[in-house]
Amino acid sequence: MHSARSRIGRTLLLCAGLLVPGNAGAELYKWTDARGVVHYTDVQKHARFQKVAYAAPSHDRLRVFAPSGSRRSLVLKRSGRRSLAAHPATFDPLIRDASLEHGVPAALVKAVIAAESSFDAGAVSPKGAMGLMQLMPGTARELGVDDAFHSEQNVHGGTRYLRALYDRYGDWLRTLAAYNAGPEAVDRYDGVPPYDETREYVKRVLSYYRRFHDDFAR
Repeated sequence: MHSARSRIGRTLLLCAGLLVPGNAGAELYKWTDARGVVHYTDVQKHARFQKVAYAAPSHDRLRVFAPSGSRRSLVLKRSGRRSLAAHPATFDPLIRDASLEHGVPAALVKAVIAAESSFDAGAVSPKGAMGLMQLMPGTARELGVDDAFHSEQNVHGGTRYLRALYDRYGDWLRTLAAYNAGPEAVDRYDGVPPYDETREYVKRVLSYYRRFHDDFAR
């Protein structure tokens, strides 16, 4: 099992290296709203966003800020609450458990959580997806998840679903695409669907996978 997970991890790192561009020349902007929340984005959405200096560490050429077409900007509250720029390790023990039980790389589980909910266990999407791994109500029921806002149930359910998709498709690109767009879309196009949102989602998850890989290498 360990060697299988190692092979899966190497494949994911290869995919991430091929698909995720470096951030050389990337811009970063911030804006503080009336509640004191500092919003960071790589797109100057309006004049109130001010350009700030940003240099990625030399060992990490990944874009860690949400792309222009994403559903949300990353936020960092003055209270010290962490954003993705300083991702929390709170869920790492739970992620490790789910990884071992279902045979999915822990860094990938964490990457999906980052892309789906920004580590917000109470997140709800406009379409009704819930919790850390943004499970739709029907999917949650099929996975035996009674409470999608219960972190342990959600992460184990989402990881079980990732494993089922991987067993179905045999590669992580289609697995991640199916997690985002649904298996029907992947089957229809016999691969990653030509949807901008889905393709950006796959790239974003793989970039987070590379970012989080060392968290679980110990």
